[in-house]
Amino acid sequence: MRIDLHTHSTASDGTDPPDALMRDAAAAGLDVVALTDHDTTAGWQAAVAALPPGLTLVRGAELSGRWYGSEPSIGLHLLAYLFDPGYDPLVAELANVRRSRDIRAENIVALLNADDIDITLPEVRAYAAGGTMGRPHIARALIGRGLVGSVDEAFAPEWLGRRYRLPKADIDVLTAVRLVEEAGGVSVLAHPRAGSRGHIVPDSLIVDLAVAGLWGLEADHVDHVPEDREHVRLLARDLGLRATGSSDYHGDNKTVRLGACTTDPLVYEDMIATATGIAPVRG
Repeated sequence: MRIDLHTHSTASDGTDPPDALMRDAAAAGLDVVALTDHDTTAGWQAAVAALPPGLTLVRGAELSGRWYGSEPSIGLHLLAYLFDPGYDPLVAELANVRRSRDIRAENIVALLNADDIDITLPEVRAYAAGGTMGRPHIARALIGRGLVGSVDEAFAPEWLGRRYRLPKADIDVLTAVRLVEEAGGVSVLAHPRAGSRGHIVPDSLIVDLAVAGLWGLEADHVDHVPEDREHVRLLARDLGLRATGSSDYHGDNKTVRLGACTTDPLVYEDMIATATGIAPVRG
């Protein structure tokens, strides 16, 4: 059984619509795929409607979290699975983050324009394809204008990686863990050792998250070297957490393919036995 618990569609910053993503997941030989768009459940309905026979969908989201226990604060991502999408406190937090993403995108475009870099908000919105605007959509607008050659180049320090990078509102990560649990879901800390994406999450913070109700750690990830994967697995074992694996697929925005890393079926069975919000959907 091949299980990929971290993918993105055009509902956030992926390039595949949810229906196409489901077909691609089946073609890639997956048995289970999780749709985990950033701070939104907008792709769930289309993904369920397009499920090919034999493919199981785990509905989820990747929450933008922040830990305020250090200076500067640390941004991190929390994968939430099988939570009740109608749980109002969580719905309100996610809506606030999405609004902040849109405002940030508008402000980044204004900064670029102030430096005579001619991209427009309608262009960025077109790349977002109805989803919340994010930096990857600005990156694609820069590519479309011939200003950079790739998404990776757009995220270099002279572009969106530093010079034109602005903060957004994030959910306090301890609050996020609590809200996911209250909504009947389970939470997994995404790529905790991926230093290329930002801060490596301190083990001390992971201990606090485990106490708060964190369910698992994403160990097998393309941005984790073998030593990182082993470190995360041992930490998960010591804290009584589960270790997952996934591709973090974003379509053409990244080179990683569906199923690049996968989750042990026993861990998946534990997940669906633990969650009480909603159930996986089988095509």
